[in-house]
Amino acid sequence: MLLLCDHASNALPPDYGDLGLPAPEFRRHIAYDIGAAAVTRRLAALSGAPALMTTYSRLLIDPNRGEDDPTLLMRLSDGAIIPGNARSDGAERTRRLERFHRPYHDAIAAHLDAASAVGAAPVIVSIHSFTPAWKSVPRPWHVGLLWDLDDRLAHPLVAALQREPGLVVGDNEPYDGALKKDTLYRHGTLRGLAHGLVEIRQDLIEAAADADAWGDLLWRLLRPILADPTLHTVRHYGSRADHRAGRPAVPLGKTPARHLTEDPPS
Repeated sequence: MLLLCDHASNALPPDYGDLGLPAPEFRRHIAYDIGAAAVTRRLAALSGAPALMTTYSRLLIDPNRGEDDPTLLMRLSDGAIIPGNARSDGAERTRRLERFHRPYHDAIAAHLDAASAVGAAPVIVSIHSFTPAWKSVPRPWHVGLLWDLDDRLAHPLVAALQREPGLVVGDNEPYDGALKKDTLYRHGTLRGLAHGLVEIRQDLIEAAADADAWGDLLWRLLRPILADPTLHTVRHYGSRADHRAGRPAVPLGKTPARHLTEDPPS
């Protein structure tokens, strides 16, 4: 297993100052995924799996977006204007890609290459967190699993979470797991590796003890799932994000056999 935390930190490099934002903004979800880093560290400690975590704020550049995504450098995020991004030109975009975005993805690729070279295909688990409410609308879920067409990890993990007493579990909630060129599309879908994105509600993991408890829970549920050898094979399922680009639509949660190939395309 390889653990990822795309939005682990709210820090900025010294030469970028504060991007023109007051300090309280860096304690909000716009700067990082609150609690996600602590859950990732706990899960890594329990499982012995490597974890790759970003060391800069998503306000600088969002590592969970493709290089051509218009939200890569946010100028406005949940009501906050980011002055340091407002006048960013193509040269600055390229500079941030080369300094911060590409090294993270290069590190992920290197780990996956190394793991695949010496054993079974690794499973990718990405840890994120979401706000308790969005635009004043409460979100009922405690945790959600985001996934695309590859359901090898998502289905058993969703089922296991749903068996836990008192948990409200989102299946591709509060977001859809099919995002063109995001981290899991790039390193999971395109490689044919089993993968899933765990979203935990931020108020449940703000405190260190609560984050550790969620790490404990996830490892208890993941451990038997990861023993299934079908998760450790290369299978190409395709992506709903690709279908939106002009191919026939595939219903959410469906995995037609015609979209699956055992080996990478030539």
